[in-house]
Amino acid sequence: MKIVLVTGSAGFVGKNLVETLRLRNDVTLTTFDIEDHYSILDKALATSDFVFHLAGVNRPQNEEEFRTGNAGLTEEIVGALQQQGRVVPIVLCSSTQAAQDNPYGASKRQAEEAVFAYGKATGSPVFVFRLPNLFGKWCRPNYNSAVATFCHNIANDLPIQINNPNQTMTLAYIDDVVAAFIAALDGKTTIHDGYAVVELVHTINLGAIADLIQGFKNSRFDLSIPDMSDLFAKKLYSTYLSYLPTEGFSYPLKMNVDTRGSFTEFIRTPDRGQVSINISKPGITKGNHWHHSKNEKFLVVSGSGVIRFRKIGCHKIIEYSVSGEKLEVVDIPTGYTHNISNTGENDMVTVMWVNEPFNSEVPDTFFQPV
Repeated sequence: MKIVLVTGSAGFVGKNLVETLRLRNDVTLTTFDIEDHYSILDKALATSDFVFHLAGVNRPQNEEEFRTGNAGLTEEIVGALQQQGRVVPIVLCSSTQAAQDNPYGASKRQAEEAVFAYGKATGSPVFVFRLPNLFGKWCRPNYNSAVATFCHNIANDLPIQINNPNQTMTLAYIDDVVAAFIAALDGKTTIHDGYAVVELVHTINLGAIADLIQGFKNSRFDLSIPDMSDLFAKKLYSTYLSYLPTEGFSYPLKMNVDTRGSFTEFIRTPDRGQVSINISKPGITKGNHWHHSKNEKFLVVSGSGVIRFRKIGCHKIIEYSVSGEKLEVVDIPTGYTHNISNTGENDMVTVMWVNEPFNSEVPDTFFQPV
């Protein structure tokens, strides 16, 4: 059982890492954050088998806090370990700004130098991550993350400001960062030029990020979903959802209701088709049409009924019994007129997928009784 210390445990990166570590049964977790007394840190360092040093300062009241909060705290940590005669692996959460000539970058670079010196003096493995901009759940908006601010503001109907939409951003997703940190704990770190790295990063401009997030908001109205084959869009969508106001998790759909039941579109995509929910009253038959190219899948999830087919130009009728008691997908082939009848005593609920959203100008739907 490893005793693992996480400094900066209440911050964006720290919280995500801590909650991931809590899921492991081979780790005893100790945390330290800005509200804690330094005596807690000294005691934790005396017993820890591994240190994730994530604590730092990036928005100080004065520049001197960069020095004390970044370089100074790091020097105290490695100094305490050396004084105690302890050889403990350390992960340092640094920044790409460490390569820049500014007060924040200089303080991060000094923190790196302290960790590298500790590793050289003791032989302990040390892992310095120069992280780019980060995004993901629990990141504080209107602070130092454009992605967090865009997600929060758009989700809450607030304006966003973009001074340069063409500004290129290099971003790492929080889950990828945590995975790289955990790899260090497990001895599987990727090192490039002496620095530990998060192997997967994304490069995109600010305007494109804002457009994607606005598209996520609009998806509730046009019923679209993001392209999940785009890894950045997939991660950004997960991030956006975490900023929804608590009273806004749900959204209504337009139900087309008549005496037969209802038909409600749920998802519409240009490349993955359309998903709808069909509710049929007892004794009701819907359909009696066929398609040249359009194809569908029916899945009855509640109630019972029968789906009937007849190939165009033939007289033979094919029947499939369907029921929510036994979930079974029925493909609706092209060139077959078909219908679905509720033969039970209660409403029958069917999930219907079609390979393309309905287009009234080219419906590819032709009435013909089965």
